[in-house]
Amino acid sequence: MFAKLKLLTSAKNKDLRKKLYFTFLCLFVFKLGTSIIVPGIDASALGKNLGFFDLVNAMGGGAMEKFSILSLGVIPYITASIVTQLLSQLEIVPYLSELTKQGGVGRAKLNQITRVLGIVLAFIQGYMLSFSFIPDGTIMDYMRFSVVLTAGTCFLLWIGDQITAKGIGNGISLIIMAGIIATLPNMFKDAYHALVVAGDLQVTLFGITKFLLFVFLYLAIVLAVVYEETAERRIPVQYANKTNSTYGANNNYMPFKLNSAGVVPVIFASALISVPGIIAAFVKKEGFSLFVSKYLTLTTPIGFTLYIILIFVFSLVYTFMQIKPKELAENLNKNGGFIPGIRPGEDTILYITKVLKRLSAVGAVFLAVIASLPILFGAISKLPTSIQIGGTGLLIVVGVALETYKQLESKLVTGEYKRERRRR
Repeated sequence: MFAKLKLLTSAKNKDLRKKLYFTFLCLFVFKLGTSIIVPGIDASALGKNLGFFDLVNAMGGGAMEKFSILSLGVIPYITASIVTQLLSQLEIVPYLSELTKQGGVGRAKLNQITRVLGIVLAFIQGYMLSFSFIPDGTIMDYMRFSVVLTAGTCFLLWIGDQITAKGIGNGISLIIMAGIIATLPNMFKDAYHALVVAGDLQVTLFGITKFLLFVFLYLAIVLAVVYEETAERRIPVQYANKTNSTYGANNNYMPFKLNSAGVVPVIFASALISVPGIIAAFVKKEGFSLFVSKYLTLTTPIGFTLYIILIFVFSLVYTFMQIKPKELAENLNKNGGFIPGIRPGEDTILYITKVLKRLSAVGAVFLAVIASLPILFGAISKLPTSIQIGGTGLLIVVGVALETYKQLESKLVTGEYKRERRRR
């Protein structure tokens, strides 16, 4: 790792450092935007008790509690991505399914559709959200606030595009990660006060032990996510133009990650579980709001169970969205490759499908356990809701950080390889 850091700081990688600086500048602008309150709102009237909005607030860098212009974050875009991917991959809408088969042009059109849908959802969610913060506003007030919030989401999508194009990539994921990191210091501070400081403002030994256990739990989550992201199943592959005696022939394999979906299932599940809270804030029905707070939040048994189920479903679905056994088997056959002991064609497709199902099931269990530990610990320790939800955020942070590190490492190695070839 230190060798990679030294390589990054060398004069040879000036362009990559510029991309890093640009990325940090964009993330700084994002954090600055979370402090700008929507015009026309009295800052002193904003409450701190977010209830079921804690999850959206954690993913948005604390923008929700301030009713910032970036309060919605990229949640509408994530919701739109879920909808378009399900409609296209499950062939519910034939036009969207055709776009996925048209290569880069089709993906560009599909991305445009996703963004338009995300902007529409941002306006709807912004309109609903305005009702929870401005209970006695007029229709024009709500329209104006929703336009401002929608513009904030559009601005974040633009920043994400700039990071992807001119920065180090993964713009949207890095924005989510930066938002969560911004809330982590307050989360640990609240945990310290909740666990260590007693009612008479005295520090107790038992409280310190609980806080150390809390910190140890989060460190364990970091290590567990690193292990999960790097674990893989290697399926050996033999090619017709090579023999077993060829030097290095045994090194041919197809690597399948234990969790091919990464932290996307957690992000998707978190986004969907926050939707009922936004609807409850809009309808302002005491019965429905009570129902959501009792049954559809992460800190309730039913909401927690639904959250785990969504992680399982998205892990399985997104894995097969990313890796298509039929296409993989066809490409393997075109290149003269086969899996030893498995016939080419339908048998190969069935074998890859079986392997992916088993891996995604194990990966989903692993992901669900890691995501549930902070929530369960918080429920036992009676910690505030924001601290319990912060564990899910930490899971997202570690996953995105690992993915970003791999991209940086790949760019460093590629740049070094190109310079070596030019020398020759």
